[in-house]
Amino acid sequence: MVATKTVVVADDREQCTEVVQHLLARRDCEVTVRRLPVGDYQIAGRMLLERKRWPDLVASIADGRLFRQACRLAASPLHAAVLLEGGEEDIVESGMTREAIQGALINVSLILGIPVLRSRDAEESAKLMAYAGHQVGGVMSGAVTRPGYRPKSKRRVQLHILQGLPTVGPVRAARLLDKYGTVEAAIAAALEDLASVPGIGEGVAKKIRWAVT
Repeated sequence: MVATKTVVVADDREQCTEVVQHLLARRDCEVTVRRLPVGDYQIAGRMLLERKRWPDLVASIADGRLFRQACRLAASPLHAAVLLEGGEEDIVESGMTREAIQGALINVSLILGIPVLRSRDAEESAKLMAYAGHQVGGVMSGAVTRPGYRPKSKRRVQLHILQGLPTVGPVRAARLLDKYGTVEAAIAAALEDLASVPGIGEGVAKKIRWAVT
């Protein structure tokens, strides 16, 4: 007998990927395809995954998309993660240093608090999503507890994200949010503009720009 199926919503830009094909072939998953405002996959209505193959990761680091996408994931009320698919051999000719990639993943995982999961290929990505759905089901049924701070209001989420930046505490985070209105605008601001925010100054501004670029 098949247990309750995990409902997976795939963004329509993922429709032709091997991951979706593997999900459709699974008896424990129910898959729908539609445009998602954030992330590539929504699992059991409780989780968001941003899926990136290694070449996608490098491209998103180079053009700044990775940090912006991670900020939107962090601001979501759902549990979120980045799923990194494939192996480092896929980017041997990319020209991006290992240090640059590690720095970007540190920003995502440690500063923004977004876990980075790994899979070998599309099939394993599908298996991981199905397993995550089963785990979420356990949480919902009370079988597993998940301690941790989960801010509720949007402003509290935004402040929580900004406080993850170097030397940005509650007061500086509030001033940044008051000036720029969104996390995305704050991290995109130029060095000189950041330095003009009361309590920030050039030193802190340089650390913020270092962390997000």
